[in-house]
Amino acid sequence: MNRAFSRKKDKTWMHTPEALSKHYIPYNAKFLGSTEVEQPKGTEVVRDAVRKLKFARHIKKSEGQKIPKVELQISIYGVKILEPKTKEVQHNCQLHRISFCADDKTDKRIFTFICKDSESNKHLCYVFDSEKCAEEITLTIGQAFNLAYRKFLESGGKDVETRKQIAGLQKRIQDLETENTELKNRVQDLENQLRITQVSTSPAGSVPPKSPSTDIFDMIPFSPVSHQSSIPTPNGTQPPPIPSRSTEIKRDLFGAEPFDPFNCGAGDFPPDIQSKLDEMQEGFKMGLTLEGTVFCLDPLDSRC
Repeated sequence: MNRAFSRKKDKTWMHTPEALSKHYIPYNAKFLGSTEVEQPKGTEVVRDAVRKLKFARHIKKSEGQKIPKVELQISIYGVKILEPKTKEVQHNCQLHRISFCADDKTDKRIFTFICKDSESNKHLCYVFDSEKCAEEITLTIGQAFNLAYRKFLESGGKDVETRKQIAGLQKRIQDLETENTELKNRVQDLENQLRITQVSTSPAGSVPPKSPSTDIFDMIPFSPVSHQSSIPTPNGTQPPPIPSRSTEIKRDLFGAEPFDPFNCGAGDFPPDIQSKLDEMQEGFKMGLTLEGTVFCLDPLDSRC
């Protein structure tokens, strides 16, 4: 089973992958509300939230207020909570932000899930009352999460870590180039000091023969526009000039630029999209836990 998804007892999925990928699965339920919780997972966490919202529901019911009905639309793109008649979206919970989902084994109508709010980054517990299909809705959310995670990996999410490694390599190359430049400057300074010493120690009036400058290791330093063009070959002819490197980007016979793994990482996605990918990766890594548990530990109510 996928590491991003866990359930204590294996269950058969309720729907075909196509139904959740290309469409959505609708459910009708009563929305008891949402409340902030301190942890993204845990049976005790959702149990306390259900108790709190059930108590608030009874107060509203005693005052003559009805529990609002909603429509849930579940797909690989998230769990939407809509007003049934106007289809106005009240909440849109993305799957990578949902970390825990549970249904009540003693009351087949109650189910809940914990989702991290996109604006406040707080964990909110949503509680619903369905017509005895709480377990089916829980499993549908779990299946949608599983499919969304697979789609995320197939569409390039698995490259997020690779891109981070490439960025690290690019930084390392930049540091090495800077260090290399500093060493070249230091060698040049030592060569200049050596020439000054040679001139000061040579006999007065003597002019040393002009020869190619050498470094401290008595070697002619390499230059891309080197002086080799002025040095004759053994047969007396001049060597062919070294062609200069063109600044134009070379393309293959199909007109495409050659692939460079050290330049593809930063340019593929703008920072805002890259941060979104990072967020999705972290959310899917946390995973979704599905549990069947008991919320009604006291006979607070027997009917909605």
